[in-house]
Amino acid sequence: MNLRKIILPLVAAAVFSTGLYAQSTKEDFLRRYNLLYDKFGPAGVGIETLVGKWEQQFPEDPEMLAAKFSFYLAKSVSSNVIILSQDKYLGRDPIFAGKDSLGNKKNYFEDNVWDDALFAEALSAVDKAIRLCPRRLDYRIARINALTGYEKESPDMAVSGIRDLIDIWEVSRDGWEYPGVAKVDDEVFKSLIQDFCFVFFKEATPVSREAFLSLSERMLRLYPNEPMFMDNVGSYYLVCKRQPKKALKYYDKVLKKHPDDDTAIKNSILAARSMKNVKLEKKYQAMMSAAAAKE
Repeated sequence: MNLRKIILPLVAAAVFSTGLYAQSTKEDFLRRYNLLYDKFGPAGVGIETLVGKWEQQFPEDPEMLAAKFSFYLAKSVSSNVIILSQDKYLGRDPIFAGKDSLGNKKNYFEDNVWDDALFAEALSAVDKAIRLCPRRLDYRIARINALTGYEKESPDMAVSGIRDLIDIWEVSRDGWEYPGVAKVDDEVFKSLIQDFCFVFFKEATPVSREAFLSLSERMLRLYPNEPMFMDNVGSYYLVCKRQPKKALKYYDKVLKKHPDDDTAIKNSILAARSMKNVKLEKKYQAMMSAAAAKE
């Protein structure tokens, strides 16, 4: 299950005529929306008309607002191709790699272009849904996901939204809902935040890497010694700062309490290897063998 997607119930239904709108219930609109969504996508044929009628009759329906958000988000983004000399762009490989007449790299990447006005409409809809249902975690995650894509190399608003969500979660962890998830507990929440951390680390821009570190450290204040986020901090120093000795301090903290932690062991081997410390590398190799023997 991908917890980072908006989860809407998928129910089959039939749309016979627009005359039915006059006597529709919220459930009727949702059924028709799901049918059109499945067939044509979030901004496909009939979606705009349906959502408009839905909003006229039920302007405070959170499901309508989620549909409106999806519609405007899909309408706000288009794709084009950009040419760069770098090997990756926002963590992605080029769709075509070549060279110019002088032998310089000429890599073609798919990129998203956003319409600011339509994107603002999308945010307005999801913001209203959040105000109406402040404990619906999927609405908040959807908003952050949208901002992450929109801001590209500089996810300032997305990171601010994640930090605000962590602050809210720290104060009150009860009563949260996420469609398809029986109970939203600490493990679910940690997994969601780790998904964002992974995205920022993979994008590999200076701002996104710092976001990766700051969010991991913020989660460690909430969950001290949580191996997942301790590994993150180690990886920041190993990969981003090229400080393997400092990275090992974090991996060793993990391994002290979780000697079978696969990420910490493998990255410790890489850190020791980059330090050309054969003795240390053998130590972590032995730990890997011991962990494998337990499986």
